Amino acid sequence: MAQAHTPDASHYYVPHHSRWPFLGSIALFTTMVGIAAWFSELGTWGKPVFFFGLALMVGVLFGWFSDVVRESVRGNYNKQVDTSFRMGMIWFIFSEVMFFGAFFGALFYARQLAMPWLGGEGDGVMTNALLWPQFSAAWPSNGPGAIGGVYQTIPAWGLPLLNTLILLTSGMTVTIAHHALKAGHRKQLLVFLGLTVLLGSLFLFFQAEEYIHAYKELNLTLGSGIYGSTFFMLTGFHGAHVTLGTIMLAVIWFRCLKGHFTKDQHFAFEAVAWYWHFVDVVWLGLFLFVYVL
Repeated sequence: MAQAHTPDASHYYVPHHSRWPFLGSIALFTTMVGIAAWFSELGTWGKPVFFFGLALMVGVLFGWFSDVVRESVRGNYNKQVDTSFRMGMIWFIFSEVMFFGAFFGALFYARQLAMPWLGGEGDGVMTNALLWPQFSAAWPSNGPGAIGGVYQTIPAWGLPLLNTLILLTSGMTVTIAHHALKAGHRKQLLVFLGLTVLLGSLFLFFQAEEYIHAYKELNLTLGSGIYGSTFFMLTGFHGAHVTLGTIMLAVIWFRCLKGHFTKDQHFAFEAVAWYWHFVDVVWLGLFLFVYVL
């Protein structure tokens, strides 16, 4: 479906008053109260409240983005609005870079600084001599207290390598789909964008298989000291981002099927493609620093 009309370039579109921010705040508050009560074991009400809040949040997002899609299809967005969207997405991805940077920083701190100190290097010589004389500072480690017991790590050249190839391939397919959109090749667009969604789903399937194997057979859990904590925080949050990205790609596929985008106006597609490439880059860092090194 092409744009209904070309908006006046001199007028910046301002949407009408919306109920979605208010409802979204209620949904987030409900979700956080539920998960806090659930994890704190304050009673049996925490778990259902959490899932109720989560369902409410999903409903809010569906309604909110439906309004945005309708505004776009009606042709309410001009070049100024498009520029604002692009700036907003750039800042959002930058915030995601900082988010993962914090967890990578925790990993590097533990490996390069904390481990040598506990092993007696530098200023940690007395710490090691008085508190942990038997501790050998080798990575991966669950610390001097051997928190979580003995565990095994996941070899890099099994499922992690396969998932790396899957994500790199998905990066190529979404790029081909983007070029197909700009060239007006509708069939090629739908095929390669659909392949990207399938590859993202396949990645998540293998990630789940890896987690099940780690917990059941390797005794590698979130409670396996600093290694288990950093491993599951980094891979888990990345998996959450892949899940979100796959959902967004699926939504964009349906929008492409309905003809919502033109060769020149398709920012929603570009935004999701940017996000997906960001997910690819983060995984390359994970594969190198968490699995290989």
